[in-house]
Amino acid sequence: MIRILLLAVLSCCYSFSLAQSPSEWHKLKAPVNIFVANDLGRNGYYDQRPIADLMGRMAEEIGPDAVIALGDVHHFNGVASTSDPLWLSNFENIYTHPELMIDWLPVLGNHEYRGNTGAVLDYGSVSRRWVMPARYYSRTFSGKKGTSVRLIMIDTTPLIDKYRNDSTSYPDASRQDVEAQLSWLQQQLADATQDWVIVSGHHPIYANTPKADSERTDMQRRVDAILRQHRVDMYICGHIHNFQHIRPEGSGTDYIVNSSGSLSRPKVNAAPGTVFVSGEPGFSVISASPDSLSLTMVNASGTPIHTVTRARH
Repeated sequence: MIRILLLAVLSCCYSFSLAQSPSEWHKLKAPVNIFVANDLGRNGYYDQRPIADLMGRMAEEIGPDAVIALGDVHHFNGVASTSDPLWLSNFENIYTHPELMIDWLPVLGNHEYRGNTGAVLDYGSVSRRWVMPARYYSRTFSGKKGTSVRLIMIDTTPLIDKYRNDSTSYPDASRQDVEAQLSWLQQQLADATQDWVIVSGHHPIYANTPKADSERTDMQRRVDAILRQHRVDMYICGHIHNFQHIRPEGSGTDYIVNSSGSLSRPKVNAAPGTVFVSGEPGFSVISASPDSLSLTMVNASGTPIHTVTRARH
């Protein structure tokens, strides 16, 4: 009996070691690779610095084209200016690996909306890797074998009435033109001819969370019908601080919640349509080829824990 238990433990340890080895990470490499990180800003505390180091080590094997930063890079009250010290303690002095000196493509989260949102947009004049041309924008990636990915980044805080109606805490939210953004999104998707189309924002459309239901219903009312109309491949977000993969009935889109890259919320249950949930912190890796699109969720130990895969039929 003891021998059986010992063999089981050794087998488990061997599998764990293999799963987080560089050779295993290298298998995620594809013609187009993008890292996904969000809910980061904890001044390096909790799991932020270890996950940042892990991202760098995995980047050595995968060679990502960019990192999409899905909001709340700065927690609590955002930043005051482009010279706010939080830029150093939350970002520059944390993500220091040479392989992470690539384009970071951010969106605003609700915590950025508590501060100076203009400073977040303008930070690109200070840091060359901070690439944020507008509150919402798109980027096309082209890789070997003719792979193409259209990435559409949206600004979700102004799309949720809870924030628009609280001008004291979120002064810029009500100043944004909701219809202009939704018309822009509609046109971006209508014009998309790439192999794969991904829409990303801070807030979820579907998720299990104790946060106000109105956040999701506002996103469903304003955004989801557009995604379904254009058969978007993936909608990727953060905000909830855990991993979730949901396929709602009647939708061909994969809805993905990326976990926090610093402090997760481990208590999570399955919402309707849930394929996978995990309360672990971490980040995700998008891998795209002409024939397949995948998103792999990676925990803080570097172990892939779930992969969302779409195949070209």
